[in-house]
Amino acid sequence: MTNGVRTAWEQGRSVINGWLAIPAAFSAEVMAQAGFDSLTVDLQHGVQDYASAIGCFQAMQAHGPVPLARVPWNEPGIIGKLLDAGAKGIICPMVNTPGQAAAFVSACRYPPLGTRSFGPIRAGIYGAPADTDAANHDVLCLPMIETREALANLDAILDVPGVDGVYVGPADLGLSLGLGARQDREEPEILTAFARILAATEVRGQHAGVHCISGAYAAQMQDMGFRLVTLGNDSGLLLTAARAAIAAARG
Repeated sequence: MTNGVRTAWEQGRSVINGWLAIPAAFSAEVMAQAGFDSLTVDLQHGVQDYASAIGCFQAMQAHGPVPLARVPWNEPGIIGKLLDAGAKGIICPMVNTPGQAAAFVSACRYPPLGTRSFGPIRAGIYGAPADTDAANHDVLCLPMIETREALANLDAILDVPGVDGVYVGPADLGLSLGLGARQDREEPEILTAFARILAATEVRGQHAGVHCISGAYAAQMQDMGFRLVTLGNDSGLLLTAARAAIAAARG
């Protein structure tokens, strides 16, 4: 049982992550052959549900990307079901306090490290279903840092045992700081927050991810120190490519 994202980080490599908003196995299969290191099924803002998430996991299985999921909320039932379905890591939105981070980690880990219920109905096919210690090590727990409150509690959140790193949501972070909802941000306040997050994770041997839109910005964020960068999402990439093709065809 190995997690390719964890392996990449241990080897000092960054991870290029894709984002699956479209609830279709074929879309996931296409994305899985594009060269992404990992693919995240988005059940928060994507048009995904549990059944479509499983279809996406199945479609990417043969092609190598590490299956991740963003859950709708910090709720143990859906976290456990997605791990049972084969997710190798969970991104959890709106984690603002160390207590919320501890509850998130607990939902991801089997006893004695947490409260995850045993029943890896699909994950067990691809790993060692009886080895709960291996599963506890394998699964990545990435709380999202996307509010002023989370920034204020950053060190305490990172100090929660079992937190492997954080994932930054730039749009919500900007909203919380009074800067509006945008991606690929360059405001000094945001870049200062990014630098603080990177310094806090690095000193603890943890890693930070961030949601990006363009490849150029993702490269910039890797240079800054982020070790997981997401390139938009499948629906956005599709729309952008379609609009560009139509514009070219119309001259």
